[in-house]
Amino acid sequence: MDEHLHELGLLAGTAGAEVVGTVVQDRGTLHAATLVRRGKVEELAALAREQAADLVIFDEDLSPAQIKNLENEIPAKVLDRSGLILDIFARRARTREARTQVELAQLRYLLPRLTRHWTHLSRQVGGIGQRGVGETQLEIDRRLIRRRIARLASELKDIEKERGERRKRRLDLPRAALVGYTNAGKSTLMNLLTGGGARVEDRLFVTLDPRVRRCERGGRPPFLVTDTVGFIRKLPHHLVASFRSTLEEAAEADLLVHVVDAASSALEVQMKSTRQTLDDLGLSAYPVLLVLNKIDLAPQGALDRLRRELPEALFMSAIDPAQADRLEERVREELRACRRGPGLSPAPEPEPAWVAARGNGR
Repeated sequence: MDEHLHELGLLAGTAGAEVVGTVVQDRGTLHAATLVRRGKVEELAALAREQAADLVIFDEDLSPAQIKNLENEIPAKVLDRSGLILDIFARRARTREARTQVELAQLRYLLPRLTRHWTHLSRQVGGIGQRGVGETQLEIDRRLIRRRIARLASELKDIEKERGERRKRRLDLPRAALVGYTNAGKSTLMNLLTGGGARVEDRLFVTLDPRVRRCERGGRPPFLVTDTVGFIRKLPHHLVASFRSTLEEAAEADLLVHVVDAASSALEVQMKSTRQTLDDLGLSAYPVLLVLNKIDLAPQGALDRLRRELPEALFMSAIDPAQADRLEERVREELRACRRGPGLSPAPEPEPAWVAARGNGR
């Protein structure tokens, strides 16, 4: 519970909010009208008045009716976890593809909630949970939203074709895709391998657009490294669907490098969330190299336990330049085991089962 609240606080901070208090309800019967019991609604309302808070964020998804009922009792805007993550993606989107994906996800999220938003869409002025669609689509109805969704979906298909053409030009090189929980250090690892200038911040969801760079250190045969958008617990399905074309960069890789924050107290939950998302994307059968990053921040006792439980994993710190050779060698070793790429394998080998599986809709 503490870890979940901490993560929600990080999400709120990434969106630009300041956390002034938290409220927890023990497990029990969920109320259909407000999710939490009447006493907790009153406690939230009192805390919001006391702290002059203008936003209350729930770590669960809320129905349109629940949000409406809560806002009738609480003197603040009510936002659920999915709405918060969508707002962060809207803030972080920079490229045409990312903006299209985020707007599509926002519209799909908004459509069943249109009745609640109808009276104030024309007055949106920004702020957490109100960024993106409302600022440019001020007076829309369901028919126009559906038309816009269809148009955005068509644009994404065109972008997918363009991305597919770019991938075809890279087919001759082996590829490794960095996947994992948000803020696990994937972009730092990519910079370590490729010398690329990927943006690095100690915040969630810094990377939304996949970056592909060549690793050709020391004159050795090159391979490609792809940095992908980070996963998170209870990632909104609207985002997973909209970013599917982006995540196909991982599907085209020969090897998935699963990057894990070894210093996180929620390490097991984060690994499980990543595996679940990979499974949802049809990537669970792909070869995986597990990398435990940030060992410089992890307690020694925890590291000793992880080394016993995960002997096949690579333990390292991406901020240490001396680790680059170890990481590169392990990636090349894993690529040799799963691909007959130029300069990476001593001799051709039979296609492994996962290659055939990928050909059948993977």
